[in-house]
Amino acid sequence: MRVLKAVLTAAGRAQRHLPLQSLIDQDGVEKPVLRILLEEVLRGGVEEIAVVVAPGDEAAYARLAGDHAGRIRFVEQREPRGYGHAVWCARDFVGDEPFLHLVSDHLAVSRAAKSCAEQLVAVAAVEECAVSAVQTTRESLIGAYGVVGGRRLAGREDLYRIERVIEKPTPTEAEQQLHVPGLRAGHYLAFFGMHVLTPLVIELLGRAVAAAGAEQSISLSEALDELARREHYLAFEVAGWRYDLGARYGLLTAQMALALAGKDRDEVLTRLVELLALRATGRPGVA
Repeated sequence: MRVLKAVLTAAGRAQRHLPLQSLIDQDGVEKPVLRILLEEVLRGGVEEIAVVVAPGDEAAYARLAGDHAGRIRFVEQREPRGYGHAVWCARDFVGDEPFLHLVSDHLAVSRAAKSCAEQLVAVAAVEECAVSAVQTTRESLIGAYGVVGGRRLAGREDLYRIERVIEKPTPTEAEQQLHVPGLRAGHYLAFFGMHVLTPLVIELLGRAVAAAGAEQSISLSEALDELARREHYLAFEVAGWRYDLGARYGLLTAQMALALAGKDRDEVLTRLVELLALRATGRPGVA
């Protein structure tokens, strides 16, 4: 299964300005979050990218896309009807092809030679099915994510057959419906903000849109829960970490993660030690 298209959702009220912020990437270059996300997508082998934006945001995004602007098609989500609706808005772009999907309010930092997108697309190509990246997450944090339940594939430590998907479950719901044999107690498989999806997802979202009221929000997790009953659908525990840019200190945390995984790691560590020493002593110039 070749994945040549990607959909990046950036229209949510709480996330639409995050991709316009600037960070220092792993090569020590300052650039907009949008460009970091586009480069992650392109490392996965994608050739065309749809960016779903709120009305009026296209010009700002196009300006910051830099050399990648020629690969982008902008799609407006004209009504704020939720995450699933934003993905569905890209239906004409997706057509009948599989596609890589990333959210724009999370940043991925790989701990392997391949980027997180490269890892995910490679698994989808081998398994020839939809695959969602996941990260083991303790139960106190799962209320911020979509969470999956299922079972490990025989002979694999990082691949799971998905049986259920629930958006932002309570710990009680997770314990009852999202148990994954082999995980530590109190830990679950939460979405990473990165998926390879099949055209059936667009079909399922379209049905949800048709059945919903004019202002009703459309859930991607509900469509993925249905997908798990209709197709072979896997979760891949990617070798990397996700950082929620919209969380408190989210941009700061993501910046530190990029710096500590990049070429300026030693410089950044030195500055952190100096800062901690100054805080401890209350005197300048101690380190």
